Amino acid sequence: MAPTILIIGATGNTGRSVVSTLSEFTQNPNHYLASHRLIAQTRTATSDAAKQLASLPNVSILDQNWIDITSDWLRSNEVTKVFIAAHTGPTAFSEESHFHVTALNGGVKHVVRISTTAANVRPGFRAYYPRTHWAIEAMLASEDFKGRMWTSLQPNVFTNFILAGAVAVVKEFRETGKQSMPLSMISSKDARVGVIDPKDIGAFAAYVLADENPEVHNGKKYVLNGPEDVTGKDVVDLVEKEIGVPVENVVFKDLSFLEQVAQGPQKVLTLSIKYTVETAWEGKCGVNMTSKEVFGIRAPKTTLAQAFQEALEE
Repeated sequence: MAPTILIIGATGNTGRSVVSTLSEFTQNPNHYLASHRLIAQTRTATSDAAKQLASLPNVSILDQNWIDITSDWLRSNEVTKVFIAAHTGPTAFSEESHFHVTALNGGVKHVVRISTTAANVRPGFRAYYPRTHWAIEAMLASEDFKGRMWTSLQPNVFTNFILAGAVAVVKEFRETGKQSMPLSMISSKDARVGVIDPKDIGAFAAYVLADENPEVHNGKKYVLNGPEDVTGKDVVDLVEKEIGVPVENVVFKDLSFLEQVAQGPQKVLTLSIKYTVETAWEGKCGVNMTSKEVFGIRAPKTTLAQAFQEALEE
C-alpha cells in the first residue's frame, strides 16, 4: 500500500482545494507525491462536491465521521500526513484534541490544521473559538507531541463571509430589478482587512503537505491574508458596478445574524462570536500581517473582485 494523505473536511470551504491541488501533484511522475494516495473524508459522500472530488486522480472518498477514525485505521491505511479543518462549535477542542491524540498513536508524521485570524488566537480573547485554537496549538507544542510535526494556518476572514450579502443583492436585482433587502456585511466601512479566498488557503495547505522536507514547517503558525486589503466600501463599489445603480441601503458592521442562530444552552458562547470582528474593525488584520514565508511557499492570488464574480456564477 502507498503512503497516504488524509484530508479531513474535504468538501468544506478549504478542503476542496487541498484535495484538487494534491491530486495535481500526484500526476507529476517526478513529484514527491507521485507515489501517494489521497483519502478525502466527508460525511456527505453523495453530495456534488464529494462526487467531483472522487473523480480526481488518486482520490478515494471516506464516508465517515472523522471523530470515529482510529489509530489502527490510520496505521493500516499508511496515513503519514493529515489536513484537518475542524468545526468551530463549542465541542471543537474535545473533538480535535481527541483526533490529534489518535493521530499521534497512529503513526501520522505531519498534521496541517486550520486555525483562525491570528490577532484573535490568544488565551484571554473574549470569543470562545479563538481560545480553542490557542489551546490546540499549545497542546501540539507540548512535550507529549514532540515526536510529531504540526503546522497551523491562521487565515483572515474568508471572502465568502464578506461577500454573502453582496451576492444576494446582485442576484435579486438581476431577477427583479429591485433592491428589497439592504446590503449588509460584517465589514466596517473603512477598516482595511486582508480577506482571503478559502481556495487559496487550501492550496497553501496542499503545498505545505507536498513538501518533501516537512521539518521546515514544524511548529509554524503561518498567518494568511489575501493579496490586497479591502474595506466595506470596496464591497459596495463592486455591487454598484455590477447592478449599474447606487445601492439604496447599506448596513456595515452587521452582526444581527448572531441573534438568529444563538439558541439553547450555548447561546452565550455563540453570541461571543461578535468579538471576533473587533480586531478587523480596529485595523489589526491587514495584509502586512502575512507571514513572510507564505510568499515563498504559495502566495494567495484571488482578489475580492475575482471571488465576487465566481460567487455570482454559482
